[in-house]
Amino acid sequence: MTVVAARRYRNGKAVGEVVLGHKPENWPPAKNEFVWIGLFEPSHEELETVGACFGLHPLAVEDAQAKRQLPKVENYGDQLFLVLRTAHLEKNDSIAYGQTAIFLGEGFIVTVRQGSARKHDELRTHLEAAPQALSHGPDYVLHSILDFIVDGYFPIVEQLEDEALAMETTASDRFLDRDSILRIFAMRREVVRFQRVLGVTIDVAARMANVAMPNIDSNMRPYFRDVYDHVRRAEYRLGGLRDILTSVVETSNLLEMQRQGDNTRKLAAWAGLLAVPTAIAGIYGMNFKFMPELEWRYGYDLALALMATICAILYWRFRKSGWL
Repeated sequence: MTVVAARRYRNGKAVGEVVLGHKPENWPPAKNEFVWIGLFEPSHEELETVGACFGLHPLAVEDAQAKRQLPKVENYGDQLFLVLRTAHLEKNDSIAYGQTAIFLGEGFIVTVRQGSARKHDELRTHLEAAPQALSHGPDYVLHSILDFIVDGYFPIVEQLEDEALAMETTASDRFLDRDSILRIFAMRREVVRFQRVLGVTIDVAARMANVAMPNIDSNMRPYFRDVYDHVRRAEYRLGGLRDILTSVVETSNLLEMQRQGDNTRKLAAWAGLLAVPTAIAGIYGMNFKFMPELEWRYGYDLALALMATICAILYWRFRKSGWL
């Protein structure tokens, strides 16, 4: 088990490390104290040990071990259990997801990260540098973790937006090749998955902001409403990004249809030009005995002049109408 940190805090200041395996000393802690435990990919037995130390609900412990849980918040009497999804963008524009499970009880908060690339070390250091804020207790730490995870969504959205806008510009300037179109569909698939995750996260944030929860001070609700607003904003931008990707494909299809229409008109115009001499030559190429103009001295010259004149008129008309 990777124990990232296990510390006891008093009045917002770290006062010592907590040894896991049994209940912390002087438990339960005083009003101005709490314990913050951070775990990374613990085994089932290790998480069971931590669960026994803090009296965690067995169903919540089981859910914390599963790596593909959707975001949720569950009330287990005097304890609160949350699951959130972390995300980061890979080099191939695919979004890799991790999971953070959070147990909140009287005087303690336990976080369990599974496959998450976003460590809490920086957040913990930031909070420890502000004892006055940390003195609010574990519910303030919970809000800070939620805010930390949600804020991590925005760099992903911004990078995807930049790439989508670049594709939109490319689609307006030239036709997209097969690889570009496949990339757009892959990106759109990632956006849809991300929207699904954010949609459930919005529900979690809304419950935290509006529903009374155990060990959550009512004064913390405005902070959770701020998290809710952030998630809504990220989800809204994802919706716009999805529309951009759809419009890129539609623009490319419209330009391709226009190009095919131009080619069809050009082919039809040239076919019309070739049809005139073909028709005249076909008429005088018929093997009839009585065709008086065949014996005329200027018949050949007249036929050529007729072909050239009609073709010139047609060419002028096609050029004027934009077919050639």
